[in-house]
Amino acid sequence: MNKELELKKSKRTALLFLAAAALVFMVTAFLPRSFAVDCVKAVSEAAMVGALADWFAVVALFRKVPIPLISAHTNIIPNNKDRIAENLARFVQEKFLDPASLVELIRKHDPIAKLGSWLAEPANDRILGTYVVRLAAGVLDMAEDARIQRFLKDAFHAMLGKLDLSRSLATVLDALTRDGRHQEVLDDVIDAALLHLRAPENQELIASSIIQWLKREHGAMEKVLPTAWLGEKGADWVTEALNTLLLEVAEDRSHKLRRRLDRMIAEFIVKLRDDPSFHERAEEIKHYIRDGEAVNAYLAEIWNGLRSWMRQDLMAEESELHQRVAAMSKWLGEELGRNEGLRASLSRHMEDAARAMAPDFADFLTRHISDTVKKWDTEDMSRQIELNIGKDLQYIRINGTIVGGCIGLLLFLSSHLIAMARMQ
Repeated sequence: MNKELELKKSKRTALLFLAAAALVFMVTAFLPRSFAVDCVKAVSEAAMVGALADWFAVVALFRKVPIPLISAHTNIIPNNKDRIAENLARFVQEKFLDPASLVELIRKHDPIAKLGSWLAEPANDRILGTYVVRLAAGVLDMAEDARIQRFLKDAFHAMLGKLDLSRSLATVLDALTRDGRHQEVLDDVIDAALLHLRAPENQELIASSIIQWLKREHGAMEKVLPTAWLGEKGADWVTEALNTLLLEVAEDRSHKLRRRLDRMIAEFIVKLRDDPSFHERAEEIKHYIRDGEAVNAYLAEIWNGLRSWMRQDLMAEESELHQRVAAMSKWLGEELGRNEGLRASLSRHMEDAARAMAPDFADFLTRHISDTVKKWDTEDMSRQIELNIGKDLQYIRINGTIVGGCIGLLLFLSSHLIAMARMQ
């Protein structure tokens, strides 16, 4: 049964109660007076009063009742649509979208743990992979649109045109080298260099290079000198010298090579920021990237190759992209399941994000609710509310009939008791 039929049925039921009270009143009005008849008549009168009063109260919510002096306070919901919209929006904001409620919701349901459990299920990682494949296919189809391609190209050119390449690079280098971070990178480079110098294959390469140099530069001496021995010893000398130098640099935080590196980077950053020649060179690079045929052809070739591979992969029965996404989601689910610290950290960051975003999100959503309700057709809004709560409102009419009858009985008995008390 739909809401329309339910509302009609409940209205008929309420009307039957009123009709029954009116029928009893009409019958008792023509019967000979007696205590019982008067009692029943009083009950029916009060029941009619209660039914009619509650009928008026229910109708006044949705429609205008043309009764002098009273009609101004009817048609309540349509007349107060804007105020209802604002109050509804404020209620949603205060009770559902305040930061405390959102944080409590996150703590209650623990979405990170549920996400981990969901991803850990084998069937779900395949589902996620399928959705990612469909999304990728949709992106590829969109990228085929010439207008989208032109828009992306124009957007890239606009972004590149506003970019100060020289100063941006200076800012990046300044951030990367702040607090001596580049010295840590230098330490890693030194460790890797020492490791490679000690490798036998690199020793052989150095010895071979020395022998080739002797043959090329000193051919006559090479015939009388023990070149193999010189190559082997030369490799040892070179390795030892480099090892000694690199170890000195690694152990001495104020080594002259470290200070020279600091000066070189600092001077380079200053030139990037202030030297007009660097700015001109940066502008030339930008124009070359934007307008150079070779660069654009190369980028187009890369994009076409990537797009072709992705399209072939997405059409394959065993898509590599699908498998990789499924494997990644499975790993993530298992990691979230066993790493309690990770779950707690992610949940804490989610709570912080909820606190930070809740006010703006709440303002946006409440404005949307308020504006949407205000735009509704007044009669349609009133009708929709009546369809959804009208059935329960009809029980007010039924209860009013019953309660009115009970009150009528009490008043009738009370009046007779008072009359009997007076007579005595």
